[in-house]
Amino acid sequence: MAVHASVLEDGSTLSRLDRGLYRIERVLALISGLAVFGLMVLAVLSVSGRNFFNQPLPGYVDWIQQAMPLIAFMGIAFAQRDGGHIRMDILVGALRGRVLWAAEFVTTLAMLVLMVLLVWGSFAHFQRSFDFAAPMWSRDSSFDIHLPLWPAKLLAPIAFSVLCVRLVLQLWGYGRALWLGLSEPIAVPLVKSAAEQAAAEAELLSDTDG
Repeated sequence: MAVHASVLEDGSTLSRLDRGLYRIERVLALISGLAVFGLMVLAVLSVSGRNFFNQPLPGYVDWIQQAMPLIAFMGIAFAQRDGGHIRMDILVGALRGRVLWAAEFVTTLAMLVLMVLLVWGSFAHFQRSFDFAAPMWSRDSSFDIHLPLWPAKLLAPIAFSVLCVRLVLQLWGYGRALWLGLSEPIAVPLVKSAAEQAAAEAELLSDTDG
């Protein structure tokens, strides 16, 4: 299930790196949101053109093809930092102390290995599309208005690389907590209980009303 989590900060090097990366992740998430908004605008233009002028927006599907990596990948590191991804907490939620941090370390390490492989594979996919000698530097293009596909293919390894950096920082945080026996480590998402989530939401609503 998706959970609400908090990330603690302090003046340490790890926390400074965490905050610096978080600024980059927020920009990427904003770009992803703008891509969604842009597709909504294109959908309105396409439907309006079809209904009023019997002519849909040329290349609408092509622009969707270009925007999908923005929507699908650019916000994943942002969600990972805040603990927003879907996860199974039935077992991990019952763990405490070093056992919990060990479990988080192992699962985060597994994610990092997978993401490194995805960076390698997606970048190889980009290289098959990109060619300096080809028109618009592309060996392939979209079907309708012939947009080059290499920019969209490059977005996947970029987003996955940012996620890899995030996972390395979280491994640092979990490893530090495991080594020192910390109860509330920094730079990692700390899952809140249902009561803590309800209290935080109530406080947020009271601040909004005030």
